[in-house]
Amino acid sequence: MVSRKSQRTEYVCGNCEATFPKWQGECYHCGTWNSLILRNINTSKTTLKQPWINESIEKAQLLSEIKFDDVKNRIVTGFVELDQILGGGIVDGSSILLFGDPGIGKSTLLLQIASYISGNNNPVLYVSGEESSNQIRSRADRLKSSQNSLYYIGSTNITTIIENIEKVEPVLVIIDSIQTMFTDEIDSPIGTVGQVRETARQIIMYCKNRKIPVFLTGHVTKDGSVAGPRVLEHMVDVVLHFEGNADNGYRIIRGVKNRFGSTNEIGIFEMMDAGIRQVENPSSFFINDYNSDLPGSVPVVTIEGTRPIIIEIQALTSYTVFPQPRRTVTGIDFNRMILLSTVLTRRTGLRLSDQDLIVNVIGGIKVTEPAADLGIALAIVSSFKDLSPIESTIVIGEIGLSGELRRVQNISKRIDEAQKMGFVKAIIPKVQSKEIQNSEIKVIGVSNLKEAIQIYFSD
Repeated sequence: MVSRKSQRTEYVCGNCEATFPKWQGECYHCGTWNSLILRNINTSKTTLKQPWINESIEKAQLLSEIKFDDVKNRIVTGFVELDQILGGGIVDGSSILLFGDPGIGKSTLLLQIASYISGNNNPVLYVSGEESSNQIRSRADRLKSSQNSLYYIGSTNITTIIENIEKVEPVLVIIDSIQTMFTDEIDSPIGTVGQVRETARQIIMYCKNRKIPVFLTGHVTKDGSVAGPRVLEHMVDVVLHFEGNADNGYRIIRGVKNRFGSTNEIGIFEMMDAGIRQVENPSSFFINDYNSDLPGSVPVVTIEGTRPIIIEIQALTSYTVFPQPRRTVTGIDFNRMILLSTVLTRRTGLRLSDQDLIVNVIGGIKVTEPAADLGIALAIVSSFKDLSPIESTIVIGEIGLSGELRRVQNISKRIDEAQKMGFVKAIIPKVQSKEIQNSEIKVIGVSNLKEAIQIYFSD
């Protein structure tokens, strides 16, 4: 029992968790109004320690004496694409944050993973703070999931959840979602910054001490970032962004952070009636409808993490009578497109000042690396001049402000992927043409943008 002298009160902002000694209308840290909430503070120096804390974690240990289980203890998810993003599977004791828009398919994906892992009589605990047991059972029946070793609990109290983990002893825990969890140790509403941070800390620490991997699903804000404290992304080992378009059934999982593998790896999935299905060949998916006879469409090879993927970039130019022509992009950086259009005007004489310009990456993927510069530029030229290449040609290269083509990373991987997909010609920076040996593709090295344009549209 805490004495009266060891308690005090303060006001905390429910939006940014800034504290104030007394109430005021506006939080001057984040600018929100009427967001201050009264909170009791325990100032007693004697604190209770959770019984599940591992004492050995808090003592200094020699690094050479720490037992380490390598890749052999990874758990496969049943999705090869997801395992590749995770670096080979789920690591024991790891914490994985999966966030995305509402209705994108996070719960469906995690239920399929839970079903696959529990299919070998491995207990899995599925914790849902948003859906009832009937809803989870109905989805499991629709997905034809294995339910023999799959446990469900609908509690949002983190203490109750930890007690159930001790009883079930699962090989995997799924928390859906972390924003719905709460702890009595924090005197603030569910979903606030303090509740999200503390509940995540407790469940991550408990599971890490017992080498139980845990999936946490997260809500997103209007700008697409994870709702809650930014520290949540630092606490977990892996952060996965579940992207998708409501207009089609395709989904992309992108690795934003990964302590056990490379970042920016992506996996392509398709939402079906029977659940989520992985797309085995992403390059084939993105260029499935590519037609080399159509002007304004150029295939390029981009590197996502460690894997090469061929994507299709389309551009459209149209004359405008307005003094300020429109510039619209989807899937690439707007400033990058402005830079390339300026280089085209200055170095090749292409007049775009009276042209509306639209650039789009097919399939909803986002391209950030500069190796796609040459593809964007040639797509603009192709649309402006209404020309298409004679042969099925892949292009690779970064463009400098002087119009020169600069070297790119992993050029051999890119050429091998283009060869596998049936392309017959590749245009690459001249400084890297000697790196390609014994390739079935006709590799042409060019030194500048003007030379690339001439070769791309010639026999």
